[in-house]
Amino acid sequence: MLAMLFADGPADAQPTPPSAAVISGPAAVARLASEAPVVAHARVTRARRAPGAPAGHERFVVQAATAALLKGPAQPARLRWLADVPRGPGGTAPDPSGTEVLVFAAPVPDRPGELRLPFRDAMLPHSPALAARVRALLAEANGPGAPPAVTALASALHVPGTLPGESETRFFLLAADGRPLSLLVTRRPAAPPAWSVSLGELVDVAAPPPAKGTLLWYRLACGLPATLPDAVVEQAEFAAAARADWAVVREGLGRCE
Repeated sequence: MLAMLFADGPADAQPTPPSAAVISGPAAVARLASEAPVVAHARVTRARRAPGAPAGHERFVVQAATAALLKGPAQPARLRWLADVPRGPGGTAPDPSGTEVLVFAAPVPDRPGELRLPFRDAMLPHSPALAARVRALLAEANGPGAPPAVTALASALHVPGTLPGESETRFFLLAADGRPLSLLVTRRPAAPPAWSVSLGELVDVAAPPPAKGTLLWYRLACGLPATLPDAVVEQAEFAAAARADWAVVREGLGRCE
């Protein structure tokens, strides 16, 4: 089907900027960068509309020149894919011809240069700032001690302190690679609650929470429940305190868009 679409003549629409409606929030970019097998900076040389788009989108057959490969196996100088572009306020999607994009895709087996976009809105307008964000995410994913995916919240253990207003709650998480992973919320008199993340057995209370937009932040913000399940609290008498400390973590992480 894709090869047949590319056999048609050139697109006749004039180049216009990509839609501002394209999803580019920190959680979406982190998901795309971490899960897509191929991430490439490309210059769209030709695009034309095609049938089959989902509601609120228009489908384009895209041909592009590879500008830089940020992730994945080597790709040819010429790339092609189908992209579903969100419609803008005027009810139409802008033609991406002549623009530069970051594409998050998977290679099609036995078809060099042909890509498949496994996520909707996986073609984002290129900018130096976005490219820098993606490179930082990829460096974090490939670096030593890369944060694993969080599969579940296993248990919560609350320990009151010796002074009024003093306590610690440790939340034990299940990680995809089996690594010990936990969160620690500490409360001290006359000080706001603080929390930290441990990717191993040792806990660094002074470690700051992960910065928004990092891979570790994404793993936590999008892998953890919004509220603390009752079943994970080990001491019923401290359930309220554990829930309050969990709210500290969730407020610090913010929403997963």
